[in-house]
Amino acid sequence: MKKDHFGCTLLKMLIVVTAACGFWSAGAFLPGNAWADDAREAAQLVGKARYTFQNFTAGKDGKPFRDLVKKAKGIYICPQMIRGAFVIGASGGTGVFVVREPQTDTWLGPAFYTIGEVSFGLQAGGEASEIILLAMTERGANALLNSSVKLGADVTVAVGPVGAGADASTANLSADILTFARSKGLYGGVSLKGAVVKIRAGLNAAYYGKPATPTDILVRKNVANPQAKELLKTVAKAAGGSGGK
Repeated sequence: MKKDHFGCTLLKMLIVVTAACGFWSAGAFLPGNAWADDAREAAQLVGKARYTFQNFTAGKDGKPFRDLVKKAKGIYICPQMIRGAFVIGASGGTGVFVVREPQTDTWLGPAFYTIGEVSFGLQAGGEASEIILLAMTERGANALLNSSVKLGADVTVAVGPVGAGADASTANLSADILTFARSKGLYGGVSLKGAVVKIRAGLNAAYYGKPATPTDILVRKNVANPQAKELLKTVAKAAGGSGGK
């Protein structure tokens, strides 16, 4: 009886090991696969962020934005923020944050974050917008080094000036963060009060090859990725300063 019990136990163990090997060979639950996916997503996001930033600085409508960029301490770029649903709408997207190092006037980063909010109102269908946040104060830039920050609660936030006759002088310069949006090629005001910005630890780790906090990336400069060079150069060209190493 004991022999039969041992045989059944051994058979069960073989079945479990065989099944595990099947999942392993299929690539399921492999940390390396998730890491590769995150690294690919992060690299694509950096490229899209550069394109988005160029869109915001182009044309006559971009003049107020360009003027304020020159004074910004940090810039968060979200290439696509999706807003959808009916009556109660959820918005969300992933973006990158770069900062100006005051001592060297060099742009550093990026660090990766999600941004999301829940809004109430009459809205139908879905809308995709490009979003940029300009951190105009040290308080605004430092707040985004935290794992999570709520706009309008942890830092003050205001809609950036857009449209005919707008210029940098019309901005609420007492706000820590100014928000800008483009949808279907057109500038538009967007209130992100109540939105929560959180770090994407997985993307940060995959992009830099090891776990890295926003402080590691943007303050201590413990990590770097040469893929970010073109994004940093593009930001530096518009904002002043240099685009890092």
